[in-house]
Amino acid sequence: MLLRLLEALDRLQTGNEFTFSVVVADNDSAESGRQSVEEFSRKSSLKIIYCVEPRQNIALARNQALAHSEGDFIAFIDDDEVPAADWLQKLLATCGKYYADGVLGPVRPNFEVPPPRWVLRGHFCERPEHRTGRLMHWDECRSGNVLFRKQILDLLSTAFNPDFGSGEDKDFFMQLTQQGKVFIWCNEAVVYETVPPSRCTRSYMLRRALWRGHNIVKRPVGRMNLLARSAVAVPVYFLVLPALMLLGQHWFMRYCIKLCDHLGRMLAILGLNPIREHQF
Repeated sequence: MLLRLLEALDRLQTGNEFTFSVVVADNDSAESGRQSVEEFSRKSSLKIIYCVEPRQNIALARNQALAHSEGDFIAFIDDDEVPAADWLQKLLATCGKYYADGVLGPVRPNFEVPPPRWVLRGHFCERPEHRTGRLMHWDECRSGNVLFRKQILDLLSTAFNPDFGSGEDKDFFMQLTQQGKVFIWCNEAVVYETVPPSRCTRSYMLRRALWRGHNIVKRPVGRMNLLARSAVAVPVYFLVLPALMLLGQHWFMRYCIKLCDHLGRMLAILGLNPIREHQF
C-alpha cells in the first residue's frame, strides 16, 4: 500500500504554485517500509524523508513525522489511502480562500472486494461529508485527510498525545480549536481509503467501537456528560436490539456499534479494556 501511495503522491498536480516533500514515518522497529521507500526514491524526483518510530503508537509516529517535516504547511494522509491528483491543490486553495488554520477533506471507501449488502445499506465504511467552507467542530475532525499551517504547532507542548494511541487526532483538534484555531471543510479534496474484507466484518466493527468508546473517556472535557449518556444508553439499546433485527441487519448492526461505543466508555471507568489497538 505504501508504494501505491508514493506513486500517487508523485503524480500530484501543483500547477507550479508550490513544491512539496514527503515524510514517511514507519511505526515498525523492523523498518518494514524502508525498502519500498528506497526503491521508489531511486526512480522518482520526489524528495522523501524516511524516519522510524519503533514504539507501536500512532501518536508517536505522527509526532515523529512532524519532527521531520519541512515547509509552511503540513498535510497528513494514511498509508492505506490514495489521493486524487488535485488533492493538495484543493486543500491549499481552500485554506487561502477562507483564511483558515487548516482544511479537511473527504475520505471515501475503495473496497478491495464487494462487501456484504448490509455494509453498503448501513454506510458503515462511509464518513460524513459537508459543503466546502463549512466550519468544523473539533469532534468532527480526523487526521486521514488534513492540511494545516505548521505555525499552529507552536501552541502545543505535544502535538499528538501518546496516551490516546488511536483517537489521538480528536485530542489534537480539540486543543487547537479551544485556542481559537479554525478548521474548514473542502469537499473537493478527496482521498480514497482501501477497505479490505477484514474491515467489513461484524467482529471488526464491534471491536473498533469498544476501543473507540474506551479512548473517548481520556478526553479532559465533557467526560462526565459522556458517561451519564452511556449509563442511560446501554440498557435502552439492549432492550431495542431484538426489535431492530426485524428491520434488517444494517439497522441491527448500527445499534450494536452504538452499544459497544457506550460499553467501551463504561468498561474504561472500571479499568477494563478487552481490546488492544493492534487487533485492528
